Amino acid sequence: MSNPTPLLMIGLPKGSLEESTKSLFAKAGWVITTSSRSYKPSINDPELDGRFIRAQEVSRYVEHGFFDCGLTGYDWVQENQSDVVEVCDLIYSRASTQKSRWVLCVPENSPVQKPEDLAGKRIATEMVGTVKRYFEKRNIPVTVEFSWGATEVKVPDLVDAIVDITETGSSLRANKLRIVDTLLTTNTKLIANKASWANPEKRKKIETIALMLTAALEAGSKVGLKLNAPKAKLDELLKSLPSLRNPTISPLSSTEWVALETIIDEKVAREIIPQLKSMGAEGIIEYPLNKVVY
Repeated sequence: MSNPTPLLMIGLPKGSLEESTKSLFAKAGWVITTSSRSYKPSINDPELDGRFIRAQEVSRYVEHGFFDCGLTGYDWVQENQSDVVEVCDLIYSRASTQKSRWVLCVPENSPVQKPEDLAGKRIATEMVGTVKRYFEKRNIPVTVEFSWGATEVKVPDLVDAIVDITETGSSLRANKLRIVDTLLTTNTKLIANKASWANPEKRKKIETIALMLTAALEAGSKVGLKLNAPKAKLDELLKSLPSLRNPTISPLSSTEWVALETIIDEKVAREIIPQLKSMGAEGIIEYPLNKVVY
């Protein structure tokens, strides 16, 4: 008996985002396994098939219909001018959960202070189309050349300026570069082919993927908290306890005590737990979360 045809073909980013993408899907409930040389993953869902390809190419293949949906950066959707449905934002990267920026940079000692100062100059970048449109919009004549990598080391010997991506700016500072302007802020997005999005069955599956991936990301910065508290201190505790929603309060066998359960930002836990203890709370348990659905 032949295997049924999968409902969706999904494009997944190969390279720097590959492992973090597999981890995110695993937390959302989909286990994706690959061999070292294969671009075709195995997914524990008969309705899904997929390929790992460069993030730069995902939006083109989604637009053209080879993929029903895919994960790629907003920057590459813009660079390729892809006509796709932007389903949801998924703010994660190889090393952090913050958005990245494509920035125009020059050496620290460069006389360039604004984009207009680069008229007649040469600029290296991987985002050739985006950079050309940026300067054309401002009527600034420049030469834009494609960079195959290590873009930050090309100034000032090979080019006058670069446009490169950064999360924290640490690499730019290490290479003694100064930011002149930000061209684009970007993060990973789940995108869909327009015809696939118009198909009710496929759209429902894509929306399920969006919901679960978003829930997994939301859970990454939050923890659950359980504790027992004296009823006499309940009002004071509730004023101090931040919560995603109002905390759940349950009676205990002792009428003088109640149990509380809530969800808080993980970074808050280190401050709030000692406070709760000092107010008489006992049996405080912090636990990790897999998904948070609003």
